[in-house]
Amino acid sequence: MPTRKQRRRRQKELRHDYEFVYVDEEGREVEVDDVPDPAPKRDARRNGKRDAKPARGGGRPVRKIDPPSWKRVLRRALIFAPLIFLAFGVLDHRRDLLGKLALTAVYTALFVPFMYLMDRAMYRAYLRRTGNVPERAARRR
Repeated sequence: MPTRKQRRRRQKELRHDYEFVYVDEEGREVEVDDVPDPAPKRDARRNGKRDAKPARGGGRPVRKIDPPSWKRVLRRALIFAPLIFLAFGVLDHRRDLLGKLALTAVYTALFVPFMYLMDRAMYRAYLRRTGNVPERAARRR
C-alpha cells in the first residue's frame, strides 16, 4: 500500500497536464501522437507478490532427528552442568563454593525439562517435514 506521501505525489501528477514531447535528430521538440497508457492494473489477488515456486526436492536432505528421550537429555545436562558452574564462578564472586553448587543444581534441574520439550518440538517438526506419523499416534490407531 502506498504511503500518504506517495499518494499525494501521484494525485499531483494526475492534476497537472503534462505535454509529452520528444526531441528529434535536429533538436526540435515534437509532440507525441499517442500518449503512453498508465501502468496496467495489477491483479488484486496477487497484491504485487510473485507466484509461489514449488519446493524443489534437489536441496539438502532432511537430517534425521531421533525421538526425544530422557536419557539423552540427562546426558546433555551432565555436559552443561560444569559449564553452568563455571559461568557462576566467573560472574558471581560473592557466593561461596556451596552456594554456587546449589545454584548450579537448581539451574540444571530446571534446564532438563525444557531441553526435553525442545527435543520434542524439533522431533515433531521433523515428522511434519517428512510426512511421517509419530510412533505413539500410530500405535493408538
